[in-house]
Amino acid sequence: MTSAEEENVSSGSFLEDAARAARWIESYRNGVGDLPVLPRVRPGDVSGGLGTVPPEAPASLAAVLADLDEIIVPGLTHWNHPGFFAYFCSSTTDAGVLAEFLAAELNQNAMLWRTSPAGTELERRMVEWVRRFVELPDSFSGLILDTASTSSFTALLAARERAVPGVRARGLSGRGDLGPCTLYVSEEAHSSLDKAAAAAGLGLDQVRKVPVDSRLRMIPDALDEAITVDRRNGLTPVMVCATIGTTSTTSVDPVREVADICDRLGVWLHVDAAYAGPAAALAEKSQEFEGWERADSIVLNPHKWMSVPIDCSVLLYRDEEAMRQPLSLTPEYLSSEEDGRDLMDIGLSLGRRFRALKLWFQFRMEGTEAIRARLRSHIQLADRLADWIEEDGRFELAAPHPFSLVVFRALPPSGADPDDWNRRLLTAVNRRGPVFLSHTTVGGRYVIRLAVGSARGTEQAVREAWRLLGEEYDRMEKGVT
Repeated sequence: MTSAEEENVSSGSFLEDAARAARWIESYRNGVGDLPVLPRVRPGDVSGGLGTVPPEAPASLAAVLADLDEIIVPGLTHWNHPGFFAYFCSSTTDAGVLAEFLAAELNQNAMLWRTSPAGTELERRMVEWVRRFVELPDSFSGLILDTASTSSFTALLAARERAVPGVRARGLSGRGDLGPCTLYVSEEAHSSLDKAAAAAGLGLDQVRKVPVDSRLRMIPDALDEAITVDRRNGLTPVMVCATIGTTSTTSVDPVREVADICDRLGVWLHVDAAYAGPAAALAEKSQEFEGWERADSIVLNPHKWMSVPIDCSVLLYRDEEAMRQPLSLTPEYLSSEEDGRDLMDIGLSLGRRFRALKLWFQFRMEGTEAIRARLRSHIQLADRLADWIEEDGRFELAAPHPFSLVVFRALPPSGADPDDWNRRLLTAVNRRGPVFLSHTTVGGRYVIRLAVGSARGTEQAVREAWRLLGEEYDRMEKGVT
């Protein structure tokens, strides 16, 4: 950039405003740990502070930031808070925040290679870096989508096209001769697979929930029987989804055995590793991923355990042509002579955000060694919490903890309803402010989840959560409300 251009760029208030915004971010980051993780607002409080019509006159950034502090921040759930232990944390690092800032200015739309050659090629290369990071073979390629829900849906469309040739043109009603299409998941699988089945026209009634064993893993023999019986009855098995790291408990399906069944019966295998996938980069966790390299498609989300800002979901697949078949469609006004493997050919989205820049910055500014170290520290903190639980007679573990999620429940005093006790305990802890935990059910029992996964996670924050759990348990036992 020439000095004249720099002077032109600097002549307005952008540089001053950018610096002000950066100072706001730094202030928020330094103070977020002092805020309650969950907002103390009621429905309508935020919208009540906003005008009902857009303003006619412009406001200064200072005025807008003041309203951000007064109206918006009090209504935020702080996912970057060190005490955020609910669901699976989506936190940020310096690298990701800076990349988002630059991506907004670059404003790329990599639908075609020519609409963003660098955006297209960077995305391809970042997918390759992710693949290498988790040590999958080079037979996989892929692209970046928004969330695992979209990634799994996109994989299901490809599986449907393979199982029901011609469905793209004729629709499922035009191939009624093959019988209803079926999808197979474990009882612990994520609800996004049900949504995918509904959106892809299979219908929720065609989602087979395969039973799980005592470790909450899909039972291969039950899967084999379900597919065999459906085929015998004239149905068309389309896809099996095995999960490595289920949302409720991070249980791990026996992917190698499931892959044997899919190979023998000719059914597409999709692996949902949206949360746990990055742990494949750790040698000590390799046994949890045995067989996943045989999948037709895999999803993992860097915006979960790799601390890339949301949204960033990597969909990997072994047959790119199969992925293109369902939705590849190029109108004349988008036709071009360049052959750059246009990203718009896979999935529903035509416009595409410059998500690859976040991964590039993350890998460049952190390096894989630091990412692995953070994953290991989270697992160690979860193991430490599990040890505390096992040593305390007031609590018990409710499921295995292969990664950084611990699922447990309180053992209430005699005569108290266990589910109600745990529900009230969780509510009381979350109401305190410093931490936020979530719940699920295991075997029909209400249990508590604590997922260590924040880039800002510390042992101090985990200890604080454990202290509050014990303190609130004792208060409840004494009848203190």
